[in-house]
Amino acid sequence: MEFDADLIVVGGGVMGSAAAWQATRRGLSVLLLERFEAGHALGASHGATRNFNTAYAQDDYLRLVLEARTLWDELQEQSGRVLLDLVGLVNHGASGQWRRTAESLRRWGIAHRFLHPHEAAERWAGMRFRDEVLLVPDAGRVRAADALTAFRTVATAAGAQFRYGKPVRDVLTDAGTALVVTDAGEFRAPRGVVTVGAWTRELLSPRVALPRLVVTQEQPAHFAVRPGTFEWPSFNHAPDPGAPADADWYSPVYGMLTPGEGVKAGWHGTGPVTDPDARSFQPEPAQLAALQRYAREWLPGVDPDSCVPVSCTYTSTDDTDFVLARSGAWAVGAGFSGHGFKFAPAVGRTLVDVAHGTPAPPRFSPALPAA
Repeated sequence: MEFDADLIVVGGGVMGSAAAWQATRRGLSVLLLERFEAGHALGASHGATRNFNTAYAQDDYLRLVLEARTLWDELQEQSGRVLLDLVGLVNHGASGQWRRTAESLRRWGIAHRFLHPHEAAERWAGMRFRDEVLLVPDAGRVRAADALTAFRTVATAAGAQFRYGKPVRDVLTDAGTALVVTDAGEFRAPRGVVTVGAWTRELLSPRVALPRLVVTQEQPAHFAVRPGTFEWPSFNHAPDPGAPADADWYSPVYGMLTPGEGVKAGWHGTGPVTDPDARSFQPEPAQLAALQRYAREWLPGVDPDSCVPVSCTYTSTDDTDFVLARSGAWAVGAGFSGHGFKFAPAVGRTLVDVAHGTPAPPRFSPALPAA
């Protein structure tokens, strides 16, 4: 039986690109097929920045993010690109939540400390604080667009083939191998990785009994920074259930500075359910108005009337845990639920492992039938 590569990757977003990079590090030949053009803005991997957020309470995620940090550093060195801006991560609101998170960070040896809200406001004058602040200094933001380029550049330098504008019609396990059907013909490899974001169910159902995956159109916005010198960390802000002023929040708020564009802020996982092939790309008016009210109250360093909405997709599981599971000759990566990008180098490693028979931690590995 002849093979086109040692590993076929279907999907060229951040997770597929990371898997291709990881496979080449093992000396494997890789063929990556992507439906759209490089850097397209139709899914979940585009845009200039993402939070590099290490404020997790769950051990599985802390283990994964610490591995990802090491791998981001290696990718920076290999690509010659700066990919992480360690401007710090501040977490505030609902302080009981952050106390639990801090205990997990302590157990994992991740540096952190609590600040009084007045101290935090002096340091980050562009933000307002009501409660104590959990600061994680060795965190910040990922340069997302540069990261995609870095994965591709380093992987192709090692021999990987990235083919864009190549829609995949089907993925199968045939005679124990990974078979891909496209309009241009069939491709085969001993193993494969599928990570196609919002199009996962369309490609794999009904053959693979996936967990429920809900695709939503999320609508953060960039706010122009007011004149003056402000230091901007990345941030998570949880509403206080007992505070009437927080009653109109749709969810916790995340945010970060995107250099040249402004401060990005958004609700998390609250957008309307959508068909990824029939999106409006338009913000939901009530959510956008609430986000502007948030900026007016909590971000004095931005102009709340200057907002420029951004459109992306989340593909979410019911519990927001990732799916990193084996189905026949394929590893399936899905359900990153709006918090996966920072983990990408470690997720790529995990998916290559899963494709070759090493399961992911149980949290991420539901049983899937053969594709």
